[in-house]
Amino acid sequence: MNLRQQLVEISLKWQAKYGVAPQVTSALSEYDAAMLIGATEDEYSKHMQNQTAVTKGVDFVYNNKRYQVKANRPSGKRGSAVTLVSKAKNYEWDFLIWVLYNTTYNIQEAWLWPVDRYKAEYDSVKRLSPDHMRKGKRLK
Repeated sequence: MNLRQQLVEISLKWQAKYGVAPQVTSALSEYDAAMLIGATEDEYSKHMQNQTAVTKGVDFVYNNKRYQVKANRPSGKRGSAVTLVSKAKNYEWDFLIWVLYNTTYNIQEAWLWPVDRYKAEYDSVKRLSPDHMRKGKRLK
């Protein structure tokens, strides 16, 4: 079993025991996004060794392109459908990838946005929804 699977299993066990899953969606989505665009686990691992959880604007770099990742996962509880997507707070990246998970952290959809198109479409939009993100290039 790989580390991703282990993290998901532990998170779901935690949620079953304590009601709320640990905040692992960011870590999983950054890893999953890198895999979706063709990075290997070794490439991703090597790049992430010098990163911190608060690196401004960029979640990872692959083939000299900077990627920002946003993700959503419904908890499965009543009223937990995803209706709000977190907006990028800056434009210090080349591409944004949005990932939508199901309740067990399986990717349901993933969409790619170049920074110039994302900024033109959404800079003045106050509230982004999954429908907004679905106007990008579908990765999955």
